[in-house]
Amino acid sequence: MTSRRLFHLHLVSDATGETLNAVARAACAQYEDVSPVEHIYALVRGPKQLDRAIAEIEREPGLVMFTMVNEKLRDQLLERCGEMDIPCISVLDPVINALGTYLGREISHKPGVQHEMNAEYFDRIAALNFTMAHDDGQTAGDLDDADIILVGVSRTSKTPTCIYLANRGIKAANVPFVPNTPLPPDLETATSPLIVGLVASVDRLSQIRKNRLLSLNEQTETDYVDKDLITSELAEARRFFNKHGWPVIDVTRRSVEETAAAILNLYSRQ
Repeated sequence: MTSRRLFHLHLVSDATGETLNAVARAACAQYEDVSPVEHIYALVRGPKQLDRAIAEIEREPGLVMFTMVNEKLRDQLLERCGEMDIPCISVLDPVINALGTYLGREISHKPGVQHEMNAEYFDRIAALNFTMAHDDGQTAGDLDDADIILVGVSRTSKTPTCIYLANRGIKAANVPFVPNTPLPPDLETATSPLIVGLVASVDRLSQIRKNRLLSLNEQTETDYVDKDLITSELAEARRFFNKHGWPVIDVTRRSVEETAAAILNLYSRQ
């Protein structure tokens, strides 16, 4: 078995670093036999902060990726990395430059603009509050106020998917589908939200549920993990979803992000 190659990856940002981290991890994921040792420097907005980052880069040389709009700081980082013969990449420059050319506009040179507390920010907070208040079937008769409702059997990642959607400003609620248990009355009368059914394979659900029980120190076998009963549960859920004409997503081999992306595609078409 081939051992993974480790390398130092320095991520320098004048904001929270979320964008930079996401780009770096997406790029590194394309190389299966390597693992980055991440050095993260966020809110680098002055010479002292940059000097500390550069000192660390000198101690542990490795690829540098950055997102900074301050020209002096950018030039200093590029110059010092050049002296050390270390690659230094501005990950947003190609996109920003192309966008500026297309729009015929100059950039604002303001760090962290995407994190300003504007109307969009408060919309995301409102969406998160709504989602947390409508998790796991909680409802005050207002499910029609949701943008998206996820209905699924236990352990189909309803809650994390809803939270991910809420971070995108989507008011998402989730409702567990439990055989022989009534669903909230306002679910079937809701007309505004996109309602999506979530399912997964029997083997996957059985394994996840077993792990869940172990985490709760539950050692005995229960119907909760019985594959025959899970098969019946899934069949009943699919019949219910089909009866209402709701789209169904199988999350067996999907990450939360991939499930959310599929849901957002359905939402945009609606």
